[in-house]
Amino acid sequence: MASPSDHAAALHTARADTSFFGHPRGLATLFFTEMWERFSYYGMRAILIYYLTASVARGGLGFADSKAGAVYGLYTAMAYLMCLGGGWIADRITGQRRAVLIGGILIACGEFCLAAPAEAACYTGLVLLVCGTGLLKGNVSIIVGQLYHQGDPRRDSGFSIFYMGINIGALISPLFCGYVGERISWRLGFGLAGLGMLAGLIQYLVTSRHLGSAGLHPASTGDAGQDRREKRKAIRGLGIGIAVVAFLAALGTSGVVELNATMISDAVGWCLLGISVVVFSWLIFFGTWSPVERKRSAAILVLFVSSALFWAAFEQAGSSLSLFAERGTDCTFLGYSFPASWFQSVQPIFIIVLAPVFAWLWLAMGRRGRGEPSSPAKFSLGLLLGGLAFAILIPAAYLVVSGSKVAPYWLVGTYLLQTLGELCLSPVGLSAMTKLAPARAAGFIMGIWFLSTSIGNWLAGKAASMYSSMPLPTLFGSVAVFSIATAVVLAILIKPTVRLMQGVK
Repeated sequence: MASPSDHAAALHTARADTSFFGHPRGLATLFFTEMWERFSYYGMRAILIYYLTASVARGGLGFADSKAGAVYGLYTAMAYLMCLGGGWIADRITGQRRAVLIGGILIACGEFCLAAPAEAACYTGLVLLVCGTGLLKGNVSIIVGQLYHQGDPRRDSGFSIFYMGINIGALISPLFCGYVGERISWRLGFGLAGLGMLAGLIQYLVTSRHLGSAGLHPASTGDAGQDRREKRKAIRGLGIGIAVVAFLAALGTSGVVELNATMISDAVGWCLLGISVVVFSWLIFFGTWSPVERKRSAAILVLFVSSALFWAAFEQAGSSLSLFAERGTDCTFLGYSFPASWFQSVQPIFIIVLAPVFAWLWLAMGRRGRGEPSSPAKFSLGLLLGGLAFAILIPAAYLVVSGSKVAPYWLVGTYLLQTLGELCLSPVGLSAMTKLAPARAAGFIMGIWFLSTSIGNWLAGKAASMYSSMPLPTLFGSVAVFSIATAVVLAILIKPTVRLMQGVK
């Protein structure tokens, strides 16, 4: 067994490497792992709402918009909520590296379940995808952070490069999975997404040596005996949790307890709120945290709320905006009719073009002495842009209500503004969490960050469930007003939040 000094040396070697565009070679391993995982996720997401609402004759499940929106929001919310559990499992039991591997296997199995011709297989597949995403998504970002020492000026630009890898997968997946799903077979589209995850797993295993010892072991208290006791306790807790979920599922499927997608979705919404209150109460007021850690946790809370509200608007790309693309947008270009799911490749195109620009911009502002904007300032700008993205859709919504189909540039403009907001918020948020989190709870704090995305996805699903029952101008206008108002409030809180960050830049 390698000694702690061997692990430290391996990590130092991995961090010192500059062979991947000036960054550690291990970043390339994680870049491609996340790229293929996002290929799987966004390929499936590009056709999920269409599959749920398509008639049985067209190979779909024939759900009403309200039910489809509830299922979609429940799935996406739970996928990100499970990042909290995935971070806890990695910290206590497996380490981040094994958690990523197990998560990838579950994701591939989930996609292949969706490819099976049965409604029960669809729900089974979504459950597997939730568990797999929870294990992989947050932990792969933690490993990225571990490839850089504290204070390394490459960290933010490294996360921007990593984020570009995410969007390469998100770019190509709707083009392939969307075309196959809409034009050939929904289930073949899901199967193609599963093959993408398998490709990511293979390259992860082949190139993992470049990660050194990053993410290889669970978090340590420094006492080997205490670590073993904590691991046994965590395994027992995990077993109890699985048993409780299995028991509730058995009650629902047997008919002992009446359950439906809308009821479960509403219950999950309250659970998300309750979990958030409990977690931040523990981080700020209770627990064995130092005063500095408590203040930084308060700063995380401000960013957390801002992130949740941003994603509530942004994640409608796969739900209400997808329905708008299918039902209200003229999906032709130069005489060619393209699948509505292809609109979901627009944002990744903008990300790939603009992510290097933003990575350079933040570094350039710091070098020229003007000072890089703080994380709260970037978040406020991101929310403002996200609100404007929906504001410009209001005139288009009136045209659709009157019976017309609008040109594609309306959605393209919305996606451009959303992308600008995303680049101000998402990679910055990932980087901020790795710097603000206590070392002994890094995986857990990253899970907290993805909990904000979970809440945003749940809210986006609720918006989609109202697509047919609320006038479109009212729906889009409400999202715009709420996002812009939140941006203004956060702008007022920039200085207090920066003080709470206790020197973290």
